[in-house]
Amino acid sequence: MNHWFTYPNIDPIAVHLGWFNVHWYGISYLIGFVAVYLWMSRPAGMRRLGLTRDQIQDFLVYALVGVLVGGRLFFVINDVISKHDWPSYLSNPISFIAVWNGGMAFHGAMIGTFIAIFLFLRKHPGLAFNVLGDEIVVLLPVGITLTRFVNFINNELWGDVCKPDRPWCMVPGPNADIPIQNRGLPLHPSQLYEAALDALTLPILLFIYKRRPPDGVVAWSWFTLYGITRSIAEIWRQADFSWHGITGGQLYALPMILIGAIGLYSCFRKPVHTDA
Repeated sequence: MNHWFTYPNIDPIAVHLGWFNVHWYGISYLIGFVAVYLWMSRPAGMRRLGLTRDQIQDFLVYALVGVLVGGRLFFVINDVISKHDWPSYLSNPISFIAVWNGGMAFHGAMIGTFIAIFLFLRKHPGLAFNVLGDEIVVLLPVGITLTRFVNFINNELWGDVCKPDRPWCMVPGPNADIPIQNRGLPLHPSQLYEAALDALTLPILLFIYKRRPPDGVVAWSWFTLYGITRSIAEIWRQADFSWHGITGGQLYALPMILIGAIGLYSCFRKPVHTDA
């Protein structure tokens, strides 16, 4: 069967500056953080948060450290468990922190962000977790969606072999991190599937936010939606490991749906409104 698309083999390095290279991966993270900052630092956001722009920048430093440390640590742990390549990390210690080459685990980054939030809240006891969460997540899908596109550019996180073959599937580049038996075969571009699903959450969050729901509803809505979209995307994504037919990604994502639903119930049960 002929395919509609051919993998474009885009250079993962966006800008070559001698010894210093700017990767698309880093650009996607930068755009994501800028989007969150611009939303939080708008006048209505600052009034609702009770924070200055300097304080919001301070929070984003906390969040950046949480994302980098949590995301990379979780990735390395998952990599060692699924591929048993602990010796390769020991032989090249710089690989433990080589985030510039990609290799970040979303759920680890999320846990790191939660820790950053709680540490920041200790400095600002008058700020509520639900209010801060609401303001963080509205434009979060921008960064997540872009990162999934970059996963495609980086020739990584491919899906399973198309069964039966579908014309929108494509053969990955020669350096793709896929099983040997899948090389040369058309695979689901699961990174793009997930990017589309993540992008769909943006208008939903904006719609919910504009309706001025109780504090925390926007945050827990995103939490629930991500659990749903990630669980769906995992249907086609090549699993690092699985347990009774449930992929590793679904093991992390499915509990998010339950936790998010509990969070939403709590917000509606005892509603608190902090308006701008």
